[in-house]
Amino acid sequence: MIEKDDIFSSREENSMKKISIAALLMICSVLFLSACSASFQEEQKAAKKAAETAFTQKPKDANNENEEIDYYLPFGVEVEEESPNNLILKNGSKTYILFYNQNEGKGSKVVYKSAKLQNESYEVDETFQYDGRFGFILIKKLDDDRSELIVGADGVKITTETKTSSLKADASMMIDIVNSVRMK
Repeated sequence: MIEKDDIFSSREENSMKKISIAALLMICSVLFLSACSASFQEEQKAAKKAAETAFTQKPKDANNENEEIDYYLPFGVEVEEESPNNLILKNGSKTYILFYNQNEGKGSKVVYKSAKLQNESYEVDETFQYDGRFGFILIKKLDDDRSELIVGADGVKITTETKTSSLKADASMMIDIVNSVRMK
């Protein structure tokens, strides 16, 4: 004969098994997803290398201009707004802010120092020099999958927020843009 307590304990055991299985599946999913995504350390190293490599390349030919500068924009990147010393650029849902200081020339560190004054806690703070020019990359981790990325050359910098997995591609594209800027 089955007693009432046996039925409840059997139901409790089944519920506990279901909860345990669900918890195990959730833990496995989190571990799997974190193993598949690029680590911040790996991506920051790749972004630094990509930025430095692109910085030493011949600048891209300008395909855009305004009253103050000539500059290159990759396919898909468009000017959304212009103001003195700034261009707001869009590529799909991603926004980039291009800043230029026409009073700064080749080798200037003013834009870099200004960016550093705004926030001193960057996980990546790398500078490079090539052919009398000064370049830099700054990366600040915002959360697990988002970072602020700033790259610059001489008197020009560009800033965006990006996914950790996009740091390398964005750094390379952004340095191509800042490298191309020529003051009129």
